[in-house]
Amino acid sequence: MVSCSKDDSVSPVPEEPIVAEFRTKLSELNLYTGAMKDLNISSKAFKYQLNTPLFTDYAQKERLIALPEGGRMRFNGEGLPIFPDNTLIAKTFYYNIDNRDVSLGRQIIETRILIKSNGEWTTGNYKWNEEQTDALLDLNGSTVPVTWINDDGISNSINYVIPSDADCFTCHKSYDNITPIGPKLRSLNFEIEGANQIQRLLDNDQLFGLDNPNNVNTIVNWEDTSQSLESRARAYFDVNCAHCHIPGGFCEDQSILNLDHSVNLSNSFITERKASILSRVSSYNPGFSMPLIGTTIVHDEGLELIESYLNTL
Repeated sequence: MVSCSKDDSVSPVPEEPIVAEFRTKLSELNLYTGAMKDLNISSKAFKYQLNTPLFTDYAQKERLIALPEGGRMRFNGEGLPIFPDNTLIAKTFYYNIDNRDVSLGRQIIETRILIKSNGEWTTGNYKWNEEQTDALLDLNGSTVPVTWINDDGISNSINYVIPSDADCFTCHKSYDNITPIGPKLRSLNFEIEGANQIQRLLDNDQLFGLDNPNNVNTIVNWEDTSQSLESRARAYFDVNCAHCHIPGGFCEDQSILNLDHSVNLSNSFITERKASILSRVSSYNPGFSMPLIGTTIVHDEGLELIESYLNTL
């Protein structure tokens, strides 16, 4: 008798290509595999982090970029790289039930998407359902009640505001065009899990035109107290405020401030406007407080930093 053995191994199912289009459901973009609520990123996308992230009412964030098959970003200085057409950038906002024990789960609120097509960026927001099984495209904005326990064991509740598509343009405005804000190389130039993020992009052939991350200026982590107070405050301004307070930004015609990190202090007009800055960040007053969009409460730790810095000027 001839004994026959059966190969029970099962070949993995190939992942679907990421769809760089705005579909009705977030799941249709193929950014995640398995259960949507697990946020298991497709191998065709990659995560990135910012050394100083934008404050959004203490929300946690997951950031990812999906380049088209064979596509690469091109080095263009310390700011944004030049992305190829059909690039998709996503940022998912969520709150842990309890920051002290993430195994208790989370509430995912929204996923903001930027897609580049024919040389131009477009925006779209996806609102997650209560079951956390998917998110639907929502261009009108809405409000979601959220409760979470912070690192100190204190319970917090807010009415989280998902911005409308028009709100997105306010922050992502560069003259008459839409542009990404976060993934500037100066904000990526630091190590995560023992590897520099920019070096990883170079090693993975996802970025070209640059030989060494050391040739890129960087901004510091605003929470790193080993850095100077000025460098920390200017990093905070760059990430939280400069997208509006720069030439071509939404506030260009309303304010003389230029809060881009690369601008020196004398040309930023921070000193001249320090009283105005402090008055607009020290309390939440819709239509007056800064930032105009994206927050509904004061960032206490950020306020302490800004106030300490402004008091030195």
